[in-house]
Amino acid sequence: MSTTEHPTDDTTNGEITGRDTGDTGDTGDTGENVEVLPWYRNPVNLVVLLVCSALLAAAAGWVVGNNTALPDPNATDVGFLQDMRVHHEQAVQMSLIYLDGLATDDGIDGNLGIVAREIVVGQNIEIGRMIQLLRDFGESEVNETDLAMTWMGEPVPLDRMPGLATLSDLETLAASTGAERDRVFVQLMTAHHEGGVHMAEHAAMHASTDEVRRMARQMAETQTEEIAEMARLLGRIGS
Repeated sequence: MSTTEHPTDDTTNGEITGRDTGDTGDTGDTGENVEVLPWYRNPVNLVVLLVCSALLAAAAGWVVGNNTALPDPNATDVGFLQDMRVHHEQAVQMSLIYLDGLATDDGIDGNLGIVAREIVVGQNIEIGRMIQLLRDFGESEVNETDLAMTWMGEPVPLDRMPGLATLSDLETLAASTGAERDRVFVQLMTAHHEGGVHMAEHAAMHASTDEVRRMARQMAETQTEEIAEMARLLGRIGS
């Protein structure tokens, strides 16, 4: 996934409100009450984004599931897929919380919104791939124990995986506005990505299947690029 600088999208894929289309014979109304929202501020588009990303995730899982037989996985393959699925699900949740503010808050940076949408779509696709691989391996789609990262030799409770935000963190993000919302999002997502990179780099080295190793390397590269992009955008906001 490319994380080069994204220009702010000023297209007019928005909703039109306050316009009377009835034939009253008055030709003096030239549309002064028309309000056109940028696409990233239209809440309907967020719903469309979620539906499309879910369909892409399902399609990605189907493609993986129809590949040739995979070699036997080891504990790293299985543990990484199960734990990273949970990790990704919170990244998607965090991004959607941040994006929810774009519909009502003009102070939020539109370019960071684009990064957040890329996370929603990209990580939903990866979730679909991870679920299908676990099915192909004949393994549970979820970690059924109380501990995560045993496959790394660093067992921790599931809710304490590296980089996971706390409930309080998510509530702070949801309550913040404007530039402060940008800062909170970047802070939380950077820590989240750093934890994900740590897990992915280990899996890239120690997983036994080519598919999992490739996926882990791609995740580490993408999230490292997104960390740099968020830092660049946040620096511009603060300047």
